[in-house]
Amino acid sequence: MLGQLIKGVAAAPGINIGHAIWWRKEKPVFETRSIQDPGAETEKLDKAIEKAKEQIEHLRNIAAERMSEEEALVFDAHLAFLDDPSYTGEMKNRINSKKQNAEAICQEVTEEMSQLMASLDDEYMQARADDIRDVGFRLLVILTGKQPFDPSLLKRGHVVVAEELTPSDTAQFPEGISGMVTARGSKTAHAAIMARTLGIPAVLGLGKNIDQIKDGDVIVLDGDKGTIRINPDKETEEKIRQQIAIQNKAREQALKEAKADAKTADGKRIQVFANIGSLGDIDLALKNHAEGVGLFRTEFLYLENDHWPTEQEQADAYAKALKAFQGRPVVIRTLDIGGDKELPYAELPKEDNPFLGHRAIRFCLANPDLFKTQLRALLRASVHGNLWIMFPMIENFTEIRQAKQLLEKCKTELQKEGTPFAEEIPVGMMVEIPAAAITADLLAQEVDFMSIGTNDLTQYTLAADRGNELVADLYDAAHPAVLRLIKMTCDAAEKAGILAGMCGELAGDPAMTKALIGLGLHELSMSAGTIPEVKQNVRQVDSQKAKSLANELLGKSDGEEVRKVIQQRG
Repeated sequence: MLGQLIKGVAAAPGINIGHAIWWRKEKPVFETRSIQDPGAETEKLDKAIEKAKEQIEHLRNIAAERMSEEEALVFDAHLAFLDDPSYTGEMKNRINSKKQNAEAICQEVTEEMSQLMASLDDEYMQARADDIRDVGFRLLVILTGKQPFDPSLLKRGHVVVAEELTPSDTAQFPEGISGMVTARGSKTAHAAIMARTLGIPAVLGLGKNIDQIKDGDVIVLDGDKGTIRINPDKETEEKIRQQIAIQNKAREQALKEAKADAKTADGKRIQVFANIGSLGDIDLALKNHAEGVGLFRTEFLYLENDHWPTEQEQADAYAKALKAFQGRPVVIRTLDIGGDKELPYAELPKEDNPFLGHRAIRFCLANPDLFKTQLRALLRASVHGNLWIMFPMIENFTEIRQAKQLLEKCKTELQKEGTPFAEEIPVGMMVEIPAAAITADLLAQEVDFMSIGTNDLTQYTLAADRGNELVADLYDAAHPAVLRLIKMTCDAAEKAGILAGMCGELAGDPAMTKALIGLGLHELSMSAGTIPEVKQNVRQVDSQKAKSLANELLGKSDGEEVRKVIQQRG
């Protein structure tokens, strides 16, 4: 249909036009069969692993040359998977115990690990499922001899269309690719992150609608709105091309100006921080002039390990982040894991509804020895920078007080041991449960800062699972109910004289910057690539007019109405 518009997930910003080319990756076909010689089959797997390592090292070199050393780090993670006892080591164990062929075992273990990571209630860790599938697919291709898609077919001006694209795929894009469109994927997937680095617009998560795209179709991608248009008319195409030229110039200017602090037109200081999912994200945050870290997720230390990370291992990781930001605030969130986040080395109970279950601060308080290990590591690392500690999923007074008491015990222990730590460490909480927002005026008396996690807050407020495509249209962080909870939290923080920030995806939506400032936020934390544009938007805001806009939005009926008003009033 001429000019048909399809909505997906805005994964990498920008608008572009190109001709569609399908990157089709047929799954290698094989039979599950019994074997008589496990040793020979293990040797076959070892040879496949070595060949996979050679291929990945080649891709790493390409990524480092075309993008940056930071972007190439994803391939270090892929290489680590190939040496991981809980992954390839488990494959070898099962070949011996089940006496089945390497292809079948490889697929079985890969599916189990990818499903584990995809089930986590953390977008960054969900995206690591893509990396496991990428490595597993590569091993299966080598084991079966199946030839994958030939990247040499890609040419300048192509829009790459696929069910899913991995970092290995994206690293092979030639210069001049116009964009990428997929049926599956999130904006935190490594392929999406690499697309942002390359300046390639990306719209992911189209689902079955992607089948409407044919090879050769003209595709208009809007990576800001998360839409594609198939075969637009000539007039529309020309308007889009003019818009592309204007936007490209604006992005270049925004990056140049991002070195400066973000202040509104009437002088209100807004801190613009980066969300960090692993140590590999630090370089990109610094390149985009992040003023600090608003959310440092610590789950990677637990999920990318085959044991509970030691105090020293954690202290070393936290110290690296603190040193990198040279005295700027680094907000490190304590472990957010539990019933919905399984660990291969831990026996966690199965829960019927893990998103409402025994996770995050609830899990940590129930396992004080594990929690103390992390708190001691944080305290030890605090001498290397400006550490802020943040507790996730706080719902009531008891939780925050118990967490603070445990932190004080750790301080006492370290003092007795003669181990130094920073004297002043702000302690805060995430507001991601509606109950916390509603009682924010009370909870604000117990903390030094509050950070609103809009991903979970939206999910819980609207009773819409953000990972469920069937209710994707209901999940909207701009819904007035969510905005009202944000306003309640900001008002409570202001009254208590503490900082109110936001580290959910909404903070990185440039269209929402004015409204968020109007609601009372002092700090916005986001994916690194959106920092320059958000900073630029901050400078155009009059904070008093922003308050008027925010109050108007609170009276709208739904998220769609909110966005219409924002678009009209700018």
